[in-house]
Amino acid sequence: MKIIKTDVLDLYILEPTVFGDKRGWFTESWSAKAMEEAGLNYSFVQDNHSFSASKGVLRGLHFQKGDAAQAKLVRCSRGVVLDVAVDMRKGSPTYMKWLAVELSEDNHRQLLVPRGFIHGFLCLTDNVEFQYKVDNYYNKEADRSIRWDDPKINVDWPIKDPILSEKDKNAPFLMDSDIDFYYET
Repeated sequence: MKIIKTDVLDLYILEPTVFGDKRGWFTESWSAKAMEEAGLNYSFVQDNHSFSASKGVLRGLHFQKGDAAQAKLVRCSRGVVLDVAVDMRKGSPTYMKWLAVELSEDNHRQLLVPRGFIHGFLCLTDNVEFQYKVDNYYNKEADRSIRWDDPKINVDWPIKDPILSEKDKNAPFLMDSDIDFYYET
């Protein structure tokens, strides 16, 4: 597995080794041992899997507040997405910096998103399946979102009118949110 450090502190792109032949392919999508050898120690407790039927579906920007915060290892197992993570840890050298990376069934890339980030993705194709591991259980009371098009965050989404859930349509702007992440050295 190739682990690529990004320009955003603690955010990594993972490229699993893919073995293929005329029958298809095989990849090891997660290895605690490989991650520990790279100094990335995560204990994931839950796997999530979503399906989006249409190109243009945007899910995000989401996070869980406080002690319910989650680190995520995300991947697209069907279709193509533009995956976005934003560092929201006050005091971080990359505070408010975001990264967008294309994840697809063909490139097998994954994004390791630590706690303290907000996250979302845009479906670039129809029939997208998106999977992710999290290191903390879902907590409905701590579930939060921030507007996908918040001008202060200014993510350069390649869409003007995405397909949104009611939750995401009504998400607050950053200045009205109760986000509470802090960078710890």
